[in-house]
Amino acid sequence: MKTTVVVGGNFAGMTAALEIKRKGKTGHRVIVVDKSPLFLFIPSLIWVPFGRREVKDISFRKDAVLAKKGVDFLNAEAIKVDAKKQVVVTDKGDVSYDHLVIATGPKVKYDVAPGVKEFAHYIGTPNGAMKTRKALEEFKKNPGSIVIGATQNAGCMGAAYEFLFNIEKWLREQHIRKQVDLYWITPETYLGHFGIDGITGGETMLKSFMKMFNIHYRTEVGVKEVFKNKVLLSSGEELPSRFTMLMPPFVGVDFVSNSPDLHATANGYLPVGEDYRHLDYNNIWAAGIAVDVKLPFKPGKIPFSGPKTGYPSDETGKIVAENIIRVTNGKSKLKKKAWGRIPGICVMDAGKKEVIILSDTLFKPRKFAIMIPNIFYDFSKVLFEKYFLWKTRRGYSQLP
Repeated sequence: MKTTVVVGGNFAGMTAALEIKRKGKTGHRVIVVDKSPLFLFIPSLIWVPFGRREVKDISFRKDAVLAKKGVDFLNAEAIKVDAKKQVVVTDKGDVSYDHLVIATGPKVKYDVAPGVKEFAHYIGTPNGAMKTRKALEEFKKNPGSIVIGATQNAGCMGAAYEFLFNIEKWLREQHIRKQVDLYWITPETYLGHFGIDGITGGETMLKSFMKMFNIHYRTEVGVKEVFKNKVLLSSGEELPSRFTMLMPPFVGVDFVSNSPDLHATANGYLPVGEDYRHLDYNNIWAAGIAVDVKLPFKPGKIPFSGPKTGYPSDETGKIVAENIIRVTNGKSKLKKKAWGRIPGICVMDAGKKEVIILSDTLFKPRKFAIMIPNIFYDFSKVLFEKYFLWKTRRGYSQLP
């Protein structure tokens, strides 16, 4: 029997573990190592600050799901890997493997600029989303200017755009919109770049949104420093702000940086081929955010990164699972699909409105790319949330 250890158990890790076990059956033991027993549907965290969702609505016990499908779960923190001995060191003991899948997700680089950690909110974690909810309740009592956006080197622009339009709607619902100057700041070279060099018509659409919702915006700017009541931009401009929400950059987690054998990039990501196999180790694989992705474009005067979203994470988890099974069955031909050639499928919420983004590939060149606005209701966003939670709760990893 072969043993695969999967470090990390959210989008990429959960999918990879379930698919390896489904395809490998009794001939394959799968162990997921994660410090959290909860699966979290991260895209819906944007709704938590506004009370549209509670964290319990978008999370569930993944250990129970894994157990039903025959996957072992170790509730532990992975500290490092010894690639030569094929051992993962955890705070609850060592775990040996035949194959290792690294699906660890990101670490948030709050020190990208002074004051970001102290004075800017971040909605990418349950704790951060709940702190943001509390801060908005206080903001209502004494409204003023708001700054929303992404810092230099950030890659998760989409979530920040979603939060921007949701907070604009929330301000109207609280009857304080006229008291608030709302600013959007981004390192993107133009609105709607998204770290994928844009989608046809995207810039025009977002400019119209900014005008319609009376949102001031600044492109190609970084954050020099955040203060309690203002944000200093790289351009030298100071924006007043009584509430600030910023998406900082992501870097690799400590597990990767603590493991010199992995030969990670400076940002802590793993060098892999189009089959997501490590370039130096035939039995180590990466999926999701842990993958080093080469961008096919130059960001401009302010650096920013590409997105690593749920759909590519899920897809790379499936590719890794298929390739591990092929290797264990003695096959040499592996499935390959570069990150940038995975289709672009995304629903951007815009405050009970939405924009559906579809493209045949994530990066250019593309044969097909379109943005479809839905100004009536964010039905597709809600439907996708319900579908993904439904299929994952039941361990249906083979579904798209």
